[in-house]
Amino acid sequence: MDRDHPHSPLEVLDTRLHADPSRVVLRPFHLGWQARNAPGGRAAKLVEDILQLSEEKAAEEYTRVVADFGERHWQTERLFEERFTEVAERLNFDKSFLSTTCKRLIGAYFCHEYTYAAAALMNPSIVPHPDQSGMSGGAIRFVMSLRAVGEGHISSIAFREGIAYPDGHFTLWPQGPFATSVDLDDESLSEGTGPVTVHRHSESTLSNTVIFPITEQQRNGLEDLRLTRFDHGNGAYEWIGTYTAYSGSSIRSELLRTHDFCQFELQPVLGEAGRNKGMALFPHQIDGRYAMLGRQDGKNLFLLTSERLDRWEDEGTLLMEPQYPWEFIQIGNCGSPILTDEGWLVFTHGVGAMRKYALGCALLDRKNPGKVLGRTQYPVLSAVDADRSGYVPNVVYTCGALSIGDRILLPYGLSDSAVGFATVELSTLLDSMV
Repeated sequence: MDRDHPHSPLEVLDTRLHADPSRVVLRPFHLGWQARNAPGGRAAKLVEDILQLSEEKAAEEYTRVVADFGERHWQTERLFEERFTEVAERLNFDKSFLSTTCKRLIGAYFCHEYTYAAAALMNPSIVPHPDQSGMSGGAIRFVMSLRAVGEGHISSIAFREGIAYPDGHFTLWPQGPFATSVDLDDESLSEGTGPVTVHRHSESTLSNTVIFPITEQQRNGLEDLRLTRFDHGNGAYEWIGTYTAYSGSSIRSELLRTHDFCQFELQPVLGEAGRNKGMALFPHQIDGRYAMLGRQDGKNLFLLTSERLDRWEDEGTLLMEPQYPWEFIQIGNCGSPILTDEGWLVFTHGVGAMRKYALGCALLDRKNPGKVLGRTQYPVLSAVDADRSGYVPNVVYTCGALSIGDRILLPYGLSDSAVGFATVELSTLLDSMV
């Protein structure tokens, strides 16, 4: 038991991950958004102004840009050229007579440097890595997703890789000096309402990859990804996450789907249930149907089922209501359920007095997850001491935990500013339930 949490069965570990303004990525302007929000022809006028420069002046200006930013990003000049190609195709102008320097300078004007995790780093989820080669002694290689918040309070999805061990400790793979954004497979799809597919660069690691908002519905953030390794049967796995796409005025649940964490499909959750946030997918079908947990009324926890992964019409059945003072305002899931021999283990969050968030836990029946077998009377984790201070104070929150043998590794957000880690034996956690 951790001394700072008198009712907690969890052991809080020392590792902390913090918001970091030094983590920057070279990011393009989305011309579709710009065209709707800016005076007509602004992009074309910018290109015209650049083309008015003499070759000597253009070279001088480009030298200045490279001196300022060349060492801060990975393959900077190649990215400038790629961005130029996108701009030229969008504006449909003749590029055959332009020098390489001029092309790169135009590309630089249509890029910007973005600190994707300057404001906050929070709300992690964690799943087994697709590549488990070389693992022994019960160790598991994992992928952890993180909600990174940068300039303008825009949320994106970042990743860290590492190895978790059965004794409760873990290691994180180091990040490289450069971060890269995923690339959109078809630029035109960003203006539609359907799914889009993105991929990380073949020479970039997952730990240095960021998924930014792409579509209009996502433009103000991809929030709180809840990942699970979904078992389609016969050894066919797919990594699926639910997240909230925030446009700035509306929300919608969406799915992230990948088989390898190299290519990702981002698709809307269709149906009435998709208008809510905080949905969490069970890691396999139950009685031939997909199942999710959700907070459909903003206060209580519901169980939903569907014949289709991408459409959820049924608002579900009531599963849990607030029962204890620390969760009187609302309860919700904290990630996809974890299957154990005793049943489905579900981490929950509760909101109590002074809007303080705390983590709890519940156990659902294996065959009938609509039946609650037990739940914690007290929080298993809450913000104390220095952890109470942050971008949003008095909050602990997670989007998923990892089972390693007889233990659970739980990464969690601290006051929307940092990420902490805790571990616990499964039997100890189950013994804390009533």
